[in-house]
Amino acid sequence: MMKKMESINFTIPLDPKTKKNSMQPRLARNGKFLGMMQSETYQRYERDCLKAIPPKVRIHIGEPVNIKAIYYRQTKRKVDITNLHSALHDVLVKAGVIVDDNSLIVIGTDGSRVKYDKNNPRTEVFIEPAMDETCQVAMKMEEDW
Repeated sequence: MMKKMESINFTIPLDPKTKKNSMQPRLARNGKFLGMMQSETYQRYERDCLKAIPPKVRIHIGEPVNIKAIYYRQTKRKVDITNLHSALHDVLVKAGVIVDDNSLIVIGTDGSRVKYDKNNPRTEVFIEPAMDETCQVAMKMEEDW
């Protein structure tokens, strides 16, 4: 019998960043537009997050979970919480905490908030098994309809 996943809590001691607002154009040497890429600021944030996530939580979770995140930002500037979630979830996948950030694994972000803490910016992460989700069915893509 498979052991049930226990709740996981850890803190990323960095000012939370979004990916969406950190895009910059990528140009070839001849000046031709190649596409958009993440800014150096976001890339540095992602690298620092990967260093800050404890090895003991890199367990490749592949079952339904709720990921609650309390984002303590250094400024009071408005931010879209879904963009913060997107960046955090991508980091969690890259770090090997979760297998993927699709809706079959990350089924919710209940309880997440954005707060202000000028002197101690951070992201407090709480990953809990989704106890009430016994079965999920993959959604069909639009072309399958």
